[in-house]
Amino acid sequence: MAHSEQQNTSRRSLLKRTAGLSALAMTGIAGFSLPAVSFAAALSKEQRDNMTPDEVIASLKAGNQRFRAGKMLQHDYLAQKRASQKGQYPSAVILSCIDSRAPAEILLDAGIGETFNSRVAGNVENDDILGSMEFACALAGAKLVLVMGHTSCGAVKGAIANAELGNLTGLLNKIKPAIAATRYDGERSASNYDFVDAVARTNVQMTLQDIRRRSSVLNKLEQEGKIKIVGALYHLVGGKVEFLA
Repeated sequence: MAHSEQQNTSRRSLLKRTAGLSALAMTGIAGFSLPAVSFAAALSKEQRDNMTPDEVIASLKAGNQRFRAGKMLQHDYLAQKRASQKGQYPSAVILSCIDSRAPAEILLDAGIGETFNSRVAGNVENDDILGSMEFACALAGAKLVLVMGHTSCGAVKGAIANAELGNLTGLLNKIKPAIAATRYDGERSASNYDFVDAVARTNVQMTLQDIRRRSSVLNKLEQEGKIKIVGALYHLVGGKVEFLA
């Protein structure tokens, strides 16, 4: 067997084994913990193309479970760099906030060549990000668009407080519709982080709506079942990436 075939077979076996172990871990079986595992190869085109959007979501959930358990894969980033230098086959494109505490690749335990990543304060979309998502899915073959907000988001807090500062003012204005759309019976202020988190959740959901409305390319791919467009909220306390219904 050629070296590349051995590498692909090894990675497929590892992915299946890790997925099974992660599923057991999430059932809460007493005394169960994920073992330390490692791999070198980046995703191949065949592996990525054989995944369904739901399987991509499951793999990201399993990665977050490993992150939360402190049992992350022992990534050989140099080997992944070498394996992906002639081609990349990411399974997902992620739009997340620039917050230094919320790096999507780490929170989801993804390696080099596994995800496309866009980061902007408040995880809002614009024409350039939509174009990047269209490239990722329609041309490069990604199966998932994930918009990930997070708790205690400074951009959301700034939008609620009507903060103004140069170009930031225009960015925060894109978040403000989520403030009005958020149903919340308590104190609706920037100092109330429960409200901030509620708006962050609404902001993710409205961004998903905007992506579908503003990108006929992505909307069509989703309607055809080739991709899924989903949202998530990362909890700074506890580390869970909560996938939204």
